[in-house]
Amino acid sequence: MMKVFPLLLAALAASSLSLAAPSATPPAGEYLTEQGWGVLTLKPASASGQPFSLSTVGSNAHVCQIEGVIRQGHAQVPTEGSDERCEMDFVRQGHDIALSSTPGCRYFCGMRAGLDGLYLRPAPGCDTASVRQQRKLFKQHYDQKDYAGAVNILAPVLARCQKTLDWLGAHWLRNDLALAQLRLGDAAACRATLQPLAADAARRDEAIRDSYPPAEAEGYLGVLRAARTNLKLCR
Repeated sequence: MMKVFPLLLAALAASSLSLAAPSATPPAGEYLTEQGWGVLTLKPASASGQPFSLSTVGSNAHVCQIEGVIRQGHAQVPTEGSDERCEMDFVRQGHDIALSSTPGCRYFCGMRAGLDGLYLRPAPGCDTASVRQQRKLFKQHYDQKDYAGAVNILAPVLARCQKTLDWLGAHWLRNDLALAQLRLGDAAACRATLQPLAADAARRDEAIRDSYPPAEAEGYLGVLRAARTNLKLCR
């Protein structure tokens, strides 16, 4: 009888592992880093694995672009012409995914871009497509001079999605929302929305260029020039 127990325990362990296996596969969909510099897209898993695509933006507009298939939390992506292998590990952390990669994965990246980090399951309505759609709806209401409707569309997006919006995109949302608030007659709300940009808007362009890599500086200056105009209007 003593020999039965190890067999029984082994069977129970195998059963537990088989039951746990599906939960180890993350749901298909989009995962975003904080400040939106990385976008991981997972397709539905099948017997052959789970296809993924990954796009990141690093300093001075350097990027990474990579596609592959995840099998049991691991992916190997061919690097043609390189002696270094690209291997990636995808580890679930609650609803999110922690990604780590070997140095060989830099084959797919610009000099100042990287892949590794925590990719978050975005809040409802905060995936890239949903935010794009809400911005489109905002513009429709704004162009129709329905400023209350425009504010009611965009304000929740900025509040709910702030964590995973890319930094320049979030600032442009602030400018758009502030202008709609102004048109609605709420100058105080306009100023409050633009407050996070006020200090940098007061700086000279040369100081901004000295503080950021060239690509980020030019992008941010576009935001700040709009903010300067809007702050004057909101007085």
